This record gives sequence, structure tokens and C-alpha cells, in this order.
Amino acid sequence: MKQFISVNDVPDLPLLLKTALDLKAEPFADKHLGENKMLGLIFFNPSLRTRLSTQKAAVNLGMQVMVMNAGQDGWALETEDGVLMNGNKAEHIKEAAAVMGRYCDILGVRSFPELLDKERDYSEHVIKQFIKYSGVPIISLESGTLHPLQSFADLITITESGIKKPKVVLTWAPHIRALPQAVPNSFVQWMGVADVDFTITNPKGYELESSFTKNVKIEYDQEKALENANFIYVKNWSAYNDYGKILTDGKEWMLTEEKLKNAAKSKIMHCLPVRRGLELSDEILDGPRSLVLDQAENRVFAAQAVLKSILSIL
Repeated sequence: MKQFISVNDVPDLPLLLKTALDLKAEPFADKHLGENKMLGLIFFNPSLRTRLSTQKAAVNLGMQVMVMNAGQDGWALETEDGVLMNGNKAEHIKEAAAVMGRYCDILGVRSFPELLDKERDYSEHVIKQFIKYSGVPIISLESGTLHPLQSFADLITITESGIKKPKVVLTWAPHIRALPQAVPNSFVQWMGVADVDFTITNPKGYELESSFTKNVKIEYDQEKALENANFIYVKNWSAYNDYGKILTDGKEWMLTEEKLKNAAKSKIMHCLPVRRGLELSDEILDGPRSLVLDQAENRVFAAQAVLKSILSIL
């Protein structure tokens, strides 16, 4: 694997999944692979699980890690080509990414969309600039439209159950902020190549970009969608068509035990951070259904499998 921006970069998903599960069983088995190799992690926005899990994954493989908060630890970066740099941005991404590539063997980049300009956000401008100018393999730590490391960890978590062709439901949840579509986009993409029975349920107006949901079942009746589900993934996202907007407070969409009466054996997933009492009830998060900590733990082995795959060809 030469880079990891989406599931489309994975040449053999069953093999990558097996690698992650093998690494979970023996995290230090390949510690020699990363010896004398440097991973750079560049964050344009906050992170907890992505930052820590990817660092741990790299250390498990014997790598050294450098972490930088772009715009805070370094100069403000200009990402547009052909501009007169007479504003507050002191360095161009052409030089910055190229320098980072000279210092590091692999770069991980995390950047959120601004949710103001659909075309710009969905062009993946920032991460494509790093791919273009760094000269080293790039791993997406979340981008404007996708979060592949999270989705891979989610697939690991589902696979560990051993259920054949489980029913998986992605359900929209309320939130006080307009959030990106990256996590749901990515989860839909990964479920599309997994052996699952997959459904999305959301209020009307919150449909995801159609290229992600082609041939995916969409059910606007949440209660109906949840029937007999094995896994229910809870996540908020802002509107795509009415881009970046919150269309309703959607309080009635919060998942509770009462809503799961027809999904008695379901397990509940969320990428975290989660707003208790708004997206998910305490009774679910603190109860036996919750897989949120398992998902967070599996972030380490998702990242480690991806790093191992890239290191093997360096």
C-alpha cells in the first residue's frame, strides 16, 4: 500500500483485516519494521484518539514519531497555488510539505472541512497538496470527506463479533454543532465492501452525498430501520445538500433503550467524542451494549496494520 486516504487504497482488505487482528494479538511482533523510520503527524484540528492511537501504533512497530499542530507549532500555511503571499500566511505548503517529507518517512495529515464551501471541502485540497509535494506516503488522519482509520477500526470491531453478515445500521443523531460528513461517508464506504446487511437512517434533508450512498438502503423511519440490528452506529452529521447546515434539533432521534425493544441483541457504536444525553443516553453508554471503548482500542491496530503495510514497501 503506497498511501491510505480511503478504502480504495487497500489492495487486499481481508489481508489488512487479518493483519490488524494478528497485531492485536501480538502488538510487538514486527517491531523491527520501523527501526530508524520516522512518522510525522500533522494536525490542523484537535484530536485525541487519532493522535494517541497512531503514535502508539508507530511505537509498537519501532518507529519514532514527530507531532506538529499546524498553525500553532509552525508558521501559518498558504495552501493555494499562484497567490501573492502578502497576508498573514508566512509559508507555502509547497515548501512545508516538501521539508516534512525530507524529515519523515511517512506523514499522517488531519484536516477538517470548514463546512462553508462544498466544492472546496469535497476537493480534498489540503491532503492532496501533501500528496503532491511531500514525496512520501500519506496517511489520512481524517480529511474533509473521509476518516478511513476510524472506519477500519469499526470494521475490526464488527468482525471480532464473529457474526456472519450482520445487520448494521448507521443512524443520525442530534448535536448542537454542525459536524462534517467524514465519519459517516467513510463508514458507508467501508460497509460497502464488507459482508454486511447495511442500512442508513436519518431525518429527511440529511442525505449524504449520493456517490457514497449509491445502492445503499436509506430508511427515514428510525424505529423500523433499527429492527433486528446487530450493530447500530450512532453519529451526527450536518446536511450535505443544504451544505453544513443544521436543519432540525432532532431530539427525538437520540438513541435510548426504549428504541431498542425490537433490537434486543444490538451493540451500539460511536466514534467518540460523544455528547451524553444528546447523541446517546447514559444507560446505553454505560451499559453492556456499548462498544465505544472497543472501537477506540481498535484504532491502535487499524493504524498499526496500515503503517505495517506501508513500511513493508519502503
